Amino acid sequence: MEMNRRNSSVQPEQCLSSTYFIDYESPVVSRFVQRHCAGVKGDREMAVALYYAVRDGVRYEAYRLDLSREGLRASHALVAGYSFCIPKAALLAATARSVGIPARLGFADVRNHLTTAKLRRLMATDVFIFHAYCELWIEGRWVKATPAFNRELCARFGILPLEFDGVTDSLFHEFSANGERHMEYVRERGVFSDIPFDLLQSSLRAEMPALFLPEFQKIRGDFAEDAALERAIQLLEAP
Repeated sequence: MEMNRRNSSVQPEQCLSSTYFIDYESPVVSRFVQRHCAGVKGDREMAVALYYAVRDGVRYEAYRLDLSREGLRASHALVAGYSFCIPKAALLAATARSVGIPARLGFADVRNHLTTAKLRRLMATDVFIFHAYCELWIEGRWVKATPAFNRELCARFGILPLEFDGVTDSLFHEFSANGERHMEYVRERGVFSDIPFDLLQSSLRAEMPALFLPEFQKIRGDFAEDAALERAIQLLEAP
């Protein structure tokens, strides 16, 4: 799928405000930015520092998705210490905006999203809709950054973590660590200046209703630990 199409209707000047979801005026977000940008100069350097802080400072957890308005806020991801792709993208946007870097959110459907057998049984699909990434306005152009999957989780799945240099788009885990095809984007949902909460909710309820079933809310266990166990079994069973 072509991922270079730009949404010109969302301009940099529209992507600097603190909002309910991208709440960089929250004290917890402000402290996070101060800690990770101390002594860092330049938009590109700050964007890179913030990307890694969000990627690895907030653990990705697929078993505890909070799709409420509160659960999707950038500050909520920091307070909880774990989250998933949408709040983590919102957090990167919030931290960038707080230092004057315009940031907007992009959404797309992906096939072979990081998952486990437990999650696959409930979801009954390998396509996850509204996977989120962030676009940062750096040195006169939009650059894509996807901070969802922390380094430890990637290691447990046997994939390479996404790196970011502030110049090249950092978009998706196309291949596993051994070079096998891993993930692909199948549909672009658009770019927004904020989380499109009503559209997100209606789309998820229509296309991924399992997320709202009691069974999903009762998932127990640790996503990363399950991933590590499945990976170990795959390696043992490999010829």
